[in-house]
Amino acid sequence: MTSNKRVVVIGAGLAGVRLARRLGELGTPALLVGEEEHRPYNRVLLAEVLAGRYGPEVIALPAPGELTRARVTGIDREGRTLHCADGSRIAYGTLVLATGSNPVLPPLRGLFTPDHELPRGVHAFRTMDDCLGLSEAVRPGVRAVVIGGGLLGVSAARALAVRGAQVVLAQQSERLMERQLDPAASRLVRRHLVDLGVEVHTDLRVRDVRVVGGAVRSVEMADGYALDADLVVLACGVHPRTGLARAAGLAVHKGVLVDDELRTSDPHIRAIGDCAQHDGTVYGLAAPALEQADVLARLLAGDGTARYTGTRSLTRLTLSGQAPFDLAAFGETQPRPGDDVVQLADATRGTYRKVVVRDDRLVGGVLVGELGTVGALARAWEGAEPLPSDGSPLLHLLTHDGGS
Repeated sequence: MTSNKRVVVIGAGLAGVRLARRLGELGTPALLVGEEEHRPYNRVLLAEVLAGRYGPEVIALPAPGELTRARVTGIDREGRTLHCADGSRIAYGTLVLATGSNPVLPPLRGLFTPDHELPRGVHAFRTMDDCLGLSEAVRPGVRAVVIGGGLLGVSAARALAVRGAQVVLAQQSERLMERQLDPAASRLVRRHLVDLGVEVHTDLRVRDVRVVGGAVRSVEMADGYALDADLVVLACGVHPRTGLARAAGLAVHKGVLVDDELRTSDPHIRAIGDCAQHDGTVYGLAAPALEQADVLARLLAGDGTARYTGTRSLTRLTLSGQAPFDLAAFGETQPRPGDDVVQLADATRGTYRKVVVRDDRLVGGVLVGELGTVGALARAWEGAEPLPSDGSPLLHLLTHDGGS
């Protein structure tokens, strides 16, 4: 394929690899450009590598057809050329941005060295290098503070605890995983962590990181209380990686703006995955990224009817091992006035199920433990079809979810 017609994809994560593979299957090979030295991997499973359950090779993605390792530093839109840090240039006909997201680094005093590096012992938790660095540093008895109680922070805290660390989880808001879970489910997550020995603090704002001799020694809270720390893990969320797009003059709000054909403000450039913003939404989840990749592959292979109209995405966390833990959340987990709610809880087994029904349609749910029914419930939610009318829809859900 000549360079002026070549599809070039920047980013070798889940979205980029999926797109390259699908294009290859459809007879439209693409060049994948990734800057990490590691083989492409499934970022969702990094916590399992940190916990010691999987080796890095287990979470590797199927090798794409053509992969170049390079750090792209600029996009020449007029010349349709990428500039790379090593001085090389890559021509493209169609460019796809699958640049993913960067970790949010909180504005804490002492967080950076004079060279703008993280001090020894302070780690983000986003890449394979982050994971391997943490794996090398963690050992039984090491004092670890995880800052952030969202999905990533919960996963990191659990993994460190499984490895024998003394873990403190500091969450600024009032409960864990508040964006995905209702209060009851959040309490079960907290109980699971506490049972593993994690000390959980909510409504707690971290003020600064104390560094001695280039290494972290403690974390200080806004109220002056200090936590001794050998390791600090920053799990404060992510933001779309849009620097290349912004520098090239593409339309960017929270993410790179795309239409239903995943086209940016430049007709020769598309964007998918964590860096893309479609119809006001930046998803930041695996399922939408994969769906976008599939739609774009069809479009670039000549299917003019393919369109991306959004994803009704489900958040799922599966933590395996001796103390397994599973949860799933989808849609609206907090009911509005007039909604019907079904809740099934078993404190002994640590299971909890809640579904929200509005106008005979399932609009959301939370499940913790024993997730055998999540597929059926998610399909009912995604389809937005009226629930069966043979008796109360609530009774239907109660009697067809496997019991409790």
